[in-house]
This record gives sequence, C-alpha cells and structure tokens, in this order.
Amino acid sequence: MRVLGVDPGLTRCGLGVVDGASGRSVAAVAYDVVRTPATADIGARLLALEQQIETWLSVHSPDVVAVERVFAQHNVRTVMGTAQAAAVAITCAARAGLPVAVHTPSEVKAAVTGNGRADKAQVTAMVTRVLRLPAPPRPADTADALALAICQVWRGGMQRRLHEALVAAGSVRST
Repeated sequence: MRVLGVDPGLTRCGLGVVDGASGRSVAAVAYDVVRTPATADIGARLLALEQQIETWLSVHSPDVVAVERVFAQHNVRTVMGTAQAAAVAITCAARAGLPVAVHTPSEVKAAVTGNGRADKAQVTAMVTRVLRLPAPPRPADTADALALAICQVWRGGMQRRLHEALVAAGSVRST
C-alpha cells in the first residue's frame, strides 16, 4: 500500500509518502513541506497547496491519503488555517477518487511511538528509526506527515476490516 500523509497547515503543510503493508516494514518514498507566505492572499495560499498536493498525487500515485484531524486549539486563526488546508487535501484526494483516512494527533503518536502524548522530538526520532532515514526529516511538519502515513499503513487495514465486520453484522451502515 502507498500512502500520502498530509500534516495540514497554511504556512507549512507537511507531505510524506510511504510504502508498506500492515505487519511489515515501511519505506519512505518522498517527503517535503509546502510553504506559503503568511502575507499572501488566502485564496492564493490555498491554490498553491492544491497545486502541490495535486502534483504529489500525480507523481506518487498513492492508494490512500491520510490527513491529520483538526483539533480544537485556543488560537482560532491557527485552527481555521489548518482546517482549510485539510479540506484542500481531502478535496484533492476525492477528485482523484482516492479514499481519505483522518487520524487524530494522539492516534498517530500512539501508532508511531507507543505513546499518545509523545512530543514532536519523540515522533521525529521514531519516524527516522522506523523509516531508516539517514537524518531526521525537517521541519517537524514533514516528520508529522510521514507519521500519518505510517499510522495509516499500520492501522488502516485493521480499521477497514473492523468496519467491514460491523457492516456485515448489521451494526453500522456501509459508507
């Protein structure tokens, strides 16, 4: 499975692609960060994100896109920008006919480090180790995007099978 992980943000949007399978090792394919200037018009910033994400989808052909779930913060401006960037990533994936998985920050941290309260340094260290990278990915947004992709590879199959079992049992509706 190939996963594009997106750590959404308007100023810095982390992107990371990994290949792997549940229960097997994962490998980094590509990772980077898309930057947009805080002084630019919001429309121009969102368009720049869309263009870069579309390029990554075209170049790397992922099977699924994993996006970090926006969580409540005290800074409403930060939340709004993050939500807008996440919506761009989800829209690009939908346009490409790709499934989207959304993971909370604590879910990603738990998958990669074993601790849902791990700090950024711990996440970066484990991403570097798990992917056998020669150096930690920088900035942290890039490491977070790779962590999202790893989380999806390791947990996504299980979540899909659980959902299918619940649908078969009549406990939930198919989506």
